[in-house]
Amino acid sequence: MALPPQDERTLPAAVLRDLDRRPLEQALADMQTLVEHHGHVIVVCSQAAPTAVQRRLYTLRSLMESDRIAFFHPDLPPLGLAVLARQLRQLASCDISPGVLASAGRLLVHYIHAGALLNSVTRLDRVPVGLKSHAKSWVPGSQFGVLAHPEPKLVRITPEAALPGPEFGTWMLVAKGQLQSDWVTGTLAPSWKVQGLRETPLPAESPGWWGTGRLIEFCSYLPDLSVLYQLVTSVRRTRCHWCGIDVIGDRCVFCSATPPVHDSPHKQLENRTAVG
Repeated sequence: MALPPQDERTLPAAVLRDLDRRPLEQALADMQTLVEHHGHVIVVCSQAAPTAVQRRLYTLRSLMESDRIAFFHPDLPPLGLAVLARQLRQLASCDISPGVLASAGRLLVHYIHAGALLNSVTRLDRVPVGLKSHAKSWVPGSQFGVLAHPEPKLVRITPEAALPGPEFGTWMLVAKGQLQSDWVTGTLAPSWKVQGLRETPLPAESPGWWGTGRLIEFCSYLPDLSVLYQLVTSVRRTRCHWCGIDVIGDRCVFCSATPPVHDSPHKQLENRTAVG
């Protein structure tokens, strides 16, 4: 799901539709076009995507023998994933190098709170659910507030029910499925002290991810480009010893290289002694 732009600087998304059902030659040509046009490509893919889709992505990169394609598979529900992808689209308009931009997703994911209000958790297998909650799912009218990220949490909706929220200012995005309730907008959002509230259509993948179509999905996030930019640019950068690109963290997001392991001086002395 590609969300509409957050601001006038947000770059458009290239959606790789039906990747596992289209001819390999066609998918390869489309990916080559993207790389040639933009220089580098960051693919944000859900961990819930079919295995065939993930396999096709790695096949394409292997056939192209390219170190200019980065794959990012965050453990986020569909709406949270869409929000993160839009944040990267916002940052793509700034003077940030491709390696740092691709690495930024691993940083920004920590500032996303994503969950849903469900009418049942009997088919929910992506968040730990106790037997008691499963039993209560069969009670007519039961609803559950579920936080999937950053820390899993499940509560049965009562007047006292609450979910732990962010300790910093955020906006909230809400996507309504086939469930009628004002708990998210009327109770959860005020308790999280959100600074703004917007609605969007429910992602097509959400009913499958949450195990029911009777849900309201929500996600709180940092909307301001200047804040996102400050977060990303304040983190120490390193240069990949293999491909030379600047990244955040130890593992290169494009070539997957990790820093070489150097022996300590004591270890080197032991090695020389052993050889001698």
